[in-house]
Amino acid sequence: MAFTCAARVSHSAALLCGGGGACLGDGDSGGDGGAPSCSYISSREGERAGATVASLNCGHHHRHRHPHFAYRLSCSSYPPSKAAAALNDVVVCSRRAAAAAPAPPPPLSAWRPRAQSSHIRRRAVSAPTCVRRIASTDFSSSPSSASSVHSMSHFLVTRADAAGPSPTNPRQPRSSPLSSSATSRSDAVSSELTGSWDEAAAPRSAASSSTCSPLPTANGDSDLEMDWVSSGKTLVAPTPADFKSRYADDEPRKGCDILVEALEREGVCHVFAYPGGASMEIHQALTRSNYIRNILCRHEQGEVFAAEGYAKSTGRVGVCIATSGPGATNLVTGLADAMLDSVPLVAITGQVPRRMIGTDAFQETPIVEVTRSITKHNYLVLDIDDIPRIMREAFFLAASGRPGPVLVDIPKDVQQAMAVPSWADPMRLTSYLQRLPGVPSVAHMEQVVRLLHSAKKPVLYVGGGCMQASEELREFVAMTGIPVAQTLMGLGVFPESSELALHMLGMHGTVYANYAIDQADLLLAFGVRFDDRVTGKLETFASRASIVHVDIDPAELGKNKNPHVSVFADVKLALTVLNGILRSSMPNLDYSAWIRELDDKKKEFPMTYPKSGDDIYPQHAISVLHEVTGGEAVVSTGVGQHQMWAAQFYKFDKPRRWLTSGGLGAMGFGLPAALGAAVACTDVHVVDIDGDGSFLMNVQEMATIKVEKLPVKIMILNNQHLGMVVQWEDRFYKGNRAHTYLGDPECEAEIYPDFCKIAEGYKIPSARVTKKSELKQAIKTMLDTPGPYLLDVIVPHQEHVLPMIPGGGSFKDTITEGDGRTQY
Repeated sequence: MAFTCAARVSHSAALLCGGGGACLGDGDSGGDGGAPSCSYISSREGERAGATVASLNCGHHHRHRHPHFAYRLSCSSYPPSKAAAALNDVVVCSRRAAAAAPAPPPPLSAWRPRAQSSHIRRRAVSAPTCVRRIASTDFSSSPSSASSVHSMSHFLVTRADAAGPSPTNPRQPRSSPLSSSATSRSDAVSSELTGSWDEAAAPRSAASSSTCSPLPTANGDSDLEMDWVSSGKTLVAPTPADFKSRYADDEPRKGCDILVEALEREGVCHVFAYPGGASMEIHQALTRSNYIRNILCRHEQGEVFAAEGYAKSTGRVGVCIATSGPGATNLVTGLADAMLDSVPLVAITGQVPRRMIGTDAFQETPIVEVTRSITKHNYLVLDIDDIPRIMREAFFLAASGRPGPVLVDIPKDVQQAMAVPSWADPMRLTSYLQRLPGVPSVAHMEQVVRLLHSAKKPVLYVGGGCMQASEELREFVAMTGIPVAQTLMGLGVFPESSELALHMLGMHGTVYANYAIDQADLLLAFGVRFDDRVTGKLETFASRASIVHVDIDPAELGKNKNPHVSVFADVKLALTVLNGILRSSMPNLDYSAWIRELDDKKKEFPMTYPKSGDDIYPQHAISVLHEVTGGEAVVSTGVGQHQMWAAQFYKFDKPRRWLTSGGLGAMGFGLPAALGAAVACTDVHVVDIDGDGSFLMNVQEMATIKVEKLPVKIMILNNQHLGMVVQWEDRFYKGNRAHTYLGDPECEAEIYPDFCKIAEGYKIPSARVTKKSELKQAIKTMLDTPGPYLLDVIVPHQEHVLPMIPGGGSFKDTITEGDGRTQY
């Protein structure tokens, strides 16, 4: 039979997935000998924009049937009755579509650079946005394989408030004050950054009527090879020039060896992997690799945080590998953290053999189901022939657009199977490629320039989305003279030593940064998401300002704060166009009066701390570390008071020197992240500034830094308490201690635990310092000692992180004085 369908409901929400999944691209097909690969995306464009997304993945299960791999209708806002009815309708329509046998999806060869034929275009998206299904799912039967099933879903990102297509030309959208025209862009920018869709090489689909800036492509003959999309990643694997496969082209090999070679072809040099029963084959294959070094962390959470630290400090995709069951679930916190902080990550997990899936086998966990809402995309590989394509897609998805984690789950029998891989198989991401942003038009960016002309008090509010655009941002500031406030995730994208730096804004930001936001008449929000720890009370945040929001994720545009001008684009490309306009027009912008006003605020509310006595205040310890390292170290932190003090008093002048868990706030992040950074950053000091509570959560990674000979320096600000919770207890709970003391209640005079003895057990040199007069020399000794080192700095627990805007408060609620020695 040419088409086989089994519609049934998964015991773990197969019919209704509350996350609102969306099909990325083309479905995978399997022959008689296996089953197709299943893939899902937790779409930020859909779920986070409040969209109603209906998506369908068809799986043909000739031998291995399981509810996880059946039809899935994912509805973020469908009631169950409507979802079931829609599922029935789709099944009927799918059978009819099978007979029509439409053309397969366009191959990647259809993309070519700078072509002169008509383009696929998409307008700049302004929130509120939605994802709308515009074409039915198609199923075509292959004449060579009666069991081959192909599916494809098309999605179009549109403005919910847009007027829609013109009645005279349904392909031409009506004009919008926020839409960009491809024909009006600068010829210089267009010639370098744009490409087009070759309609002669691909069938036209309904999705191609969407409007977007043309997407450049990459091939061996093009100078766009590393620049075809905003992420700077290519459509083909960036295989190192000196790479040579261990196998002949036609030589069969195990699935695990295909997986490892796929990693090698992606240029992976380091992975963070912990072995187990379902991933043993992968580890055996890693021992046969001449290119990849495995860093053996002592816990799966440690390895995923290490992969994050590696990715954050280098901009490359981090890779971690775990076994099934508890090994896979131990990755969950790190995946959620990478999702919130937009970290490019590929997590590979072993799975029980296909025949045992769904039988509650030993160490079986449906990790695809578990991680659906906290990954950008995930795969369950059911066919060994899909491994090369899936791994290429995983790396491309992790790094392109808004970066994020991708999970690949591989059953053990697939790892053990034999096959000859096809490295030329193209990615099946047609819909995803069409949703990537193009180059914003000159006409669109000229709106920003007009706002600059009329503004008297402009402020730049920049975040982690500017990490790849640091040079362009600095050029823009040099031409305009606009002061810059940075988020916790954006520290380092603009030099904090600059006179125009307002440093960090938000709950524990500087008074003058928050004052600037409060008084601004123009807010340029680049690569940010208006997080609650930045905005406080949304109604009062930048209430006087016109807002320009530039972001690569359309779901963020207007999600929390409605902008006056929204630009759906990579910040790097948007700033490139904006800087080009400024260079050509040379506008006369004078904000000197505004700068003087902010300088007065800096003098009125400087960042200070107590300096009397010989006690070591945590702010002073970080200031001394900054002085001794010259601000050149890579700094990681856990989460808590020490994290905020590090952000306030260690001044970062370069991007990718600051590693912290921002969105999720995961304690235990500091040491593993420093471990990952130390693997990649061998020419600078890597220092973990940690709290005693945070450090204990992944203390086992001291074994890793010792055995792997990683020179990670650990500076613990030890106050024997959960400091940030204690601060809130002091301020809002009358100082009542509710399980926040971490020492030994029977002997409070002693420091407990003794971190120096713990370090001794791991054979790591250490010291404890209690006096301010001894601090500087102790830090110098830590930095000068080869290999890892632990410095236990004893600090008072009564100190508070200030300034502070209480949660949900506004600038007028700023707290600037007081500590735990005072009753509130």
